[in-house]
Amino acid sequence: MPVIVLVGAQWGDEGKGKATDLLGDRLDYVVKFNGGNNAGHTVVIEGEKYALHLLPSGILTPGVVPVIGNGVVVDLAVLFQEIDGLEARGVDTSRLRVSANAHVIPSYNRSMDKVAERFLGSRRIGTTGRGIGPTYADKMNRVGVRVQDLFDESILRQKVEAALSFKNQVLSKIYNRQAVKPDDVVKELLSYVDRLRPYVGDTALELSEALDAGKVVLCEAGQATLLDVDHGTYPFVTSSNATAGGACTGSGIPPTRIDRVVAVLKAFTSRVGEGPFPTELHDKFGDHLREVGHEYGTTTGRPRRIGWLDLVMARYAQRINGVTDFVLTKLDNYDDLDEIPVCVAYEVNGVRHDEMPISQSDFHHAVPIYETLPGWKQDISGCRTFADLPKDAQRFVEFVEERIRARISVVGVGPGREEVIERHSVLSEA
Repeated sequence: MPVIVLVGAQWGDEGKGKATDLLGDRLDYVVKFNGGNNAGHTVVIEGEKYALHLLPSGILTPGVVPVIGNGVVVDLAVLFQEIDGLEARGVDTSRLRVSANAHVIPSYNRSMDKVAERFLGSRRIGTTGRGIGPTYADKMNRVGVRVQDLFDESILRQKVEAALSFKNQVLSKIYNRQAVKPDDVVKELLSYVDRLRPYVGDTALELSEALDAGKVVLCEAGQATLLDVDHGTYPFVTSSNATAGGACTGSGIPPTRIDRVVAVLKAFTSRVGEGPFPTELHDKFGDHLREVGHEYGTTTGRPRRIGWLDLVMARYAQRINGVTDFVLTKLDNYDDLDEIPVCVAYEVNGVRHDEMPISQSDFHHAVPIYETLPGWKQDISGCRTFADLPKDAQRFVEFVEERIRARISVVGVGPGREEVIERHSVLSEA
């Protein structure tokens, strides 16, 4: 049975949670394969808004098994805060599975993240300060703490002491901060063991057995393509692989089992944090799109930077991820506009670029080349078929589809679960 990979096509906040929820009754497993609680999904179900940061959005769908894969870094305090919050609202979280190989975010990495970002000053990356980057760095430096380590106190203590032997030198001698006591870290992590134990397992094996049994698995990315540590706008990126390739390494599912790659594309562009942004708006249109789209970070509450839709980025996302289906969200945010500029190429030092420039410097200096499409000036939130859309809204979708070289299978026309137009099933052949 199919494995579907779901990614963001821009800098995140495209509406991946909504796409997962739309597919909910056709899924058996939803796997988060990268990132941590540095991003969030907002899902609206029957008027109820759910903000998820660490848990896969499949946790909201009855019968779906949500999985935190080995590629995720886990803040255990946040994990149980989210579980408690959902349980208090009547959501069953007992099906959750957590990979024994996922890495844990110790308190000292949150400290390292915050002081390092302050130290960078004007050169800061714009991290959330939640310890994500330092924990991935520990993973690559082979001094990380994994979930399974919490079940052997001796190993846990060895790993914490080894990590702090270096980090305490940095905290105290470079950043003038108080050294962290290993005993305090070990005590905190061990406090979660009894509650954590029932959720933990060999999730790669469980997913393999599920696929053999004919189950449908969705691999859900945190962050998005342009934040991928390899393929994003480096260094203004996250510390993990948020593209389709990361689904394999972050879940243990081999690439030969992936059938579909679905990318979520917002009808305009937004980003949180620092870094270049060719179509960014600093005018009434940016303010309008931010307010009608409620464009504030799910995790941080920060106002998002807003820009027109960038099809150069969207084509790049299609190519890097091998996208078979796009989900176009927030089309309704354009309901009040007379005209809609869409970026179709860049100009860099007098040269037209139809594809992403190879260098960071060129991307930083890219000037968008726009084509302007007519608006439709009416409320489309009640549309449920493509034919229901005003002709100019249909033309907008078709224009985008033509330029990104993959079909738009779903169009979002409002925040609610039912406010979508499904043009093609993402489980069908293209």
